[in-house]
Amino acid sequence: MHILMILTSHDQLGHSGHRTGFWLEEFAAPYYVFRDAGCRVTLASPKGGQPPLDPKSDDPDAQTAATERFRQDPQAQEALRGTVPLAELESRNFDALFYPGGHGPLWDLAEDGDSIALIEAFHAAGKPVGAVCHGPAVLRHVFSGGDPLVRGRRVTGFSNSEEAAVQLTEVVPFLVEEMLRENGGLYSCAPDFEAHVVTDGNLVTGQNPASSDGAARALLQLLQH
Repeated sequence: MHILMILTSHDQLGHSGHRTGFWLEEFAAPYYVFRDAGCRVTLASPKGGQPPLDPKSDDPDAQTAATERFRQDPQAQEALRGTVPLAELESRNFDALFYPGGHGPLWDLAEDGDSIALIEAFHAAGKPVGAVCHGPAVLRHVFSGGDPLVRGRRVTGFSNSEEAAVQLTEVVPFLVEEMLRENGGLYSCAPDFEAHVVTDGNLVTGQNPASSDGAARALLQLLQH
C-alpha cells in the first residue's frame, strides 16, 4: 500500500506576527501507524522541500511517543525535508491520501488547486481520504457530483470551542467546524481536545491532535478491507 501524506507550506499565522505550519504529533503519529503497517509513505507539500513546523507543537506538553520517535529517526527527518511538490503528483500512483493539521492548511491547502484536484480524483476512484484537526480544512472547495464533498456526510475537525480555547478565533481565515457545517457536513465533536474520529464511506476525519493516531488507523482499516 502506498499512502500520500500532504503537509502545509504556509508558516504565517495570519496577521498575528506568530508562526504556524504543520502540527508535529498529527504528522508523526499517522506516519508511524502507516510505516509500522508496512505501507510506503510519500510526503508532499505545495512548495516541496521542508514544510514549516508549528513551533507550539514543539512545546514539551505537546510531545508524545510518536514525536519522540521522530526525533530519533534520521530517515523520517530526511523524508520530511524532501517533500515532493504537489504539482508533480498523480492520484493513480497512490492508494490513500492523508492530511495532518496545524493551522497552516487553512491558508494554503484549503485553497490549493492541486490539492483539491487530488482529493476529487481519490474520491472518484473510491480511494480513502483522511484528515485530522485543521486538516479537514482541505475539503472546503472539494466537490463531488456538483455538491460539496462533505454534504450529507458525517465529519469532524477542530471545533469552534477548541479554536476559542487556543484564542485564535479572530486570527484564522475561517473556522473548520463552521465551514464543514456550511458545506452540509453532518458535524460532530467530542469535548475539547478529546479523541474523536469519524468514518463515512471512504472519508476519515479526526477532531484534534489526540485523534491523529485513531484517524490513521481508521484509514488503514479502509485500505485493508
